[in-house]
Amino acid sequence: MTIPILFEDNHLLVVEKPVNMPVQEDQSKDIDLLSNLKQMIKERDAKPGNVYLGLVHRLDRPVGGVMVFAKTSKAASRLSDQIRRNVWTKQYYAVLRGRPADPHGRLEHYLVKDQSKNQVYVTKSDAKGAKKAVLEYDVLAEADGLSLVKVNLITGRPHQIRVQLSTIGCPLYGDQKYGADVNKPGQQLALWSHQLSIEHPTQKDERFFESYPPDKHPWHSLMK
Repeated sequence: MTIPILFEDNHLLVVEKPVNMPVQEDQSKDIDLLSNLKQMIKERDAKPGNVYLGLVHRLDRPVGGVMVFAKTSKAASRLSDQIRRNVWTKQYYAVLRGRPADPHGRLEHYLVKDQSKNQVYVTKSDAKGAKKAVLEYDVLAEADGLSLVKVNLITGRPHQIRVQLSTIGCPLYGDQKYGADVNKPGQQLALWSHQLSIEHPTQKDERFFESYPPDKHPWHSLMK
């Protein structure tokens, strides 16, 4: 599969992740993004031996959009440090079932993950393994019982956007895990990594990358 490249230099590779492709090899053994990109670089640049490509952040398998990889170990280390220091800014588009009560909001919850079930739950702040999750959202459009929101992700917890919005009664369109009562099997999860802002690992200036959801249901009726 040809992966759209949004930006590339000696230190960074920024791509548009396809939906339903795992970021790295998992139990499904389906073709994964990391292996695909390594093979692409190896063939394109006629590289002998192994290709280095550092995975510094993740997107859930059903999610598409902007994703950054490091092409050197130095870049990987510096990008990982930026994430720890909360230097990156991340914005997502999501299509929700229903509409949040407030058109602009900030959600704060404590989340815990059941690793055996790959399921995340809202819990109390003092629960074992609980981690604080914070996001801000703006409602951009509404149509046919759905709403389009832009999410500014303040923390980066597993399944955070899906869990927090489901908790306020607005599960994401197509989410079988956190909205099974309102979504049908086979519907595509409507969550897209829209914008990423990072500090270039060697040049130290801010770099801004963006990608837009496909012009298809349920996005096309809301993104006009």
